Amino acid sequence: MKRNILFGLMLAALISCKKDNVQIPVETPEIIVNEDPKTFAEIGSIDIGDEGAAEITAFDPITNRLFVVNNTTGNNRIDVIDFKDPTKMTKLSSISITPYGGLVNSLSVHDGKLAAAIESVNKTDNGKVVVFKTSDYSEIKVITVGALPDMITFSPDGKYLLTANEGEPSQDYTTDPVGTISIISVTENYAVNTIDFGAFAGKKDELAKKGFRIFGPGKDFLKDIEPEYITISEDSKTAWVTLQENNAIAKINIAAKTITDIFPLGFKDYNVAGNEIDPSDKDNAKVLGKWPVKGMYQPDAIALLESGGTPYLFTANEGDAREYTGVGGYVEAKRIKDKDIKLDPTVFPTASILQKDEQLGRLNITPTLGDTDGDGDYDELYSFGARSFSVWNGNTGAQVYDSKNELELKAIAENLYDDLRSDDKGVEPEGIAIGTVGNKKLAFVGMERATSLATYDVSNPAAPVFLQILKTGVEPEGVLFISPKNSPTKKSLLIVSSEKDGVVKVYTPKTI
Repeated sequence: MKRNILFGLMLAALISCKKDNVQIPVETPEIIVNEDPKTFAEIGSIDIGDEGAAEITAFDPITNRLFVVNNTTGNNRIDVIDFKDPTKMTKLSSISITPYGGLVNSLSVHDGKLAAAIESVNKTDNGKVVVFKTSDYSEIKVITVGALPDMITFSPDGKYLLTANEGEPSQDYTTDPVGTISIISVTENYAVNTIDFGAFAGKKDELAKKGFRIFGPGKDFLKDIEPEYITISEDSKTAWVTLQENNAIAKINIAAKTITDIFPLGFKDYNVAGNEIDPSDKDNAKVLGKWPVKGMYQPDAIALLESGGTPYLFTANEGDAREYTGVGGYVEAKRIKDKDIKLDPTVFPTASILQKDEQLGRLNITPTLGDTDGDGDYDELYSFGARSFSVWNGNTGAQVYDSKNELELKAIAENLYDDLRSDDKGVEPEGIAIGTVGNKKLAFVGMERATSLATYDVSNPAAPVFLQILKTGVEPEGVLFISPKNSPTKKSLLIVSSEKDGVVKVYTPKTI
């Protein structure tokens, strides 16, 4: 009887809403497909251009269209791909971004809306977010955000758009915008609040002790913070933003439009078992060993997995050095063998050997860290990135897991490791995405310098298990997972877009 009454009440409410011409959104139910997570294989590929094409993709399940950034020379556009059949992708059209500014850096889709993050022609000026209809590419709204919006994403409920505004300096470093986050309220006619990190300026020294970095000309706290990538909680209340150059993650209360925490990420010791690296591109070998060097995690992409009430943050620890080559600019990276790098003789008694090319001499490090006693020589050495992916507790910032050197070992085993990048950032993990395949949670980690992607079972976020490695286009940048409920094939799909060769590849697992 109670069920009949409840049904009647629901029916009455539905009829009432219909009378008022109100549409009730219906959540598409999850489709459970019995898939083998270890068996992803390529099923389709499309080449949309040369270098600068295919950096980032976004998929619209309503139109079955794939939107792809194309910043090849002389272009700044979004290419539109017919994705009804991923094995036979074809280009439908393009959306020119020229009327709105400079290059388009990022895309996000929700409920028939395509949002694009667009930098200004002069990248140090404020950028724009432009929202289009996915059906006919018509403009819905143009919103001004901070300088150099590098990444954009809708919240899961579609009520917010967030951009990470990197605020990079000019090539001569005479202009350096403040790094900011823009929070756009979609349901309030795209009202925007752009927030900075001023509330944390008084904690600069405290943060630095934990590995937070403010450096370069001027060492200006607000200008030196450079937001990179965003992930948002399932309930659309909290966001986390990587601050790549600063070696940290920021936490944001979306509704309150405030930054609540900065989590410095510390450093990774390459002199510890399991963390071994190959630091030389001149040793004609792909041999990993222990070295007296630390790595700054410096994550690029970040993805979220919520498990047991805890938000787990997955980061691709790419690393990045500041390099501005204009007159009066600033180039951060130096090789350990450079004459400016003097090693403390007590800490490094074999310095003359270590600084040989086949040892540590070729490794790029930052000169902004390591002189711990201020006497002009280096007591510690810090390189860029961590050559891994990590898992962090989103509430506390504590590291839960690091893949150590497994990505590089797997790349070497598959003959995908590029020894010529050993002196820089190794396999250079850059993109990361999380998806559910069968009854497993998977992480997909793109490795820019290994032309490949690794898949991991992360059902237990504290103990990821390697599954397989996939060959991709050259320098994979974007990693996008499509769940079966949104997929045109009703199976899991993985899309990897590569910036060097402009190739978009699609992968799917076998059904059991």
